[in-house]
Amino acid sequence: MGRELQKKKSRSSVPKVKQKPKSKRVNPLGNAIIAANWNQKETLTQNYRRLGLTSRLNAATGGVEKLHNGDESSTSTTRKLAITNAIPKGITPVEARVERDPESGKILRVIHPTSKSNPLNDPLDSDTEDEELAELSQRKPKNAIVALLEEQARNGKEKKDRSQSEREREWIGRLVERYGDDYDKMMRDRKLNPMQQTAADIKRRVTKWRTNGGEVPVAD
Repeated sequence: MGRELQKKKSRSSVPKVKQKPKSKRVNPLGNAIIAANWNQKETLTQNYRRLGLTSRLNAATGGVEKLHNGDESSTSTTRKLAITNAIPKGITPVEARVERDPESGKILRVIHPTSKSNPLNDPLDSDTEDEELAELSQRKPKNAIVALLEEQARNGKEKKDRSQSEREREWIGRLVERYGDDYDKMMRDRKLNPMQQTAADIKRRVTKWRTNGGEVPVAD
């Protein structure tokens, strides 16, 4: 019987209800600094570019906004890495030290200078890009928003002490009133400690309770 019902369901013209997967989009306004400088009239990419940030670490997979003349970034490597078929007219000479065998005069090895040689001026085989990136990393950011975000990242989130609720304070007061400072007995009491908190955890809570002015009422 069960199989027949399943067959009828599979043949039914009623579409199956499919749940949409949860969105993995990140809320860009989750940071207070970015939210204060956000422009609702601009797109996410435009806002991030204006703030000196990037919306994605990987290369763009779809269409990108066309920039007008003069809008190219100063750090762009598009022109530097452009490969052409033009043959270089001249090769830059480089110096090297040669070690020879004193008896035969044969060349044993060629010692090049410490800097990487690039006689063909190949942009893909150049150290200038690494030097520029190192210089940019050492240079202080010109954008005030980036400086604030970096300062916030260095300081980290401010830790806030959890305040004890009124019910927790009453519960700790009953434990201290019955057992004093015997935390092992507090731990083994299943009525007053139904959640089976450990002795170390109860001690930490009692210390915090006393620091905040917790006292056991004295009977008249």
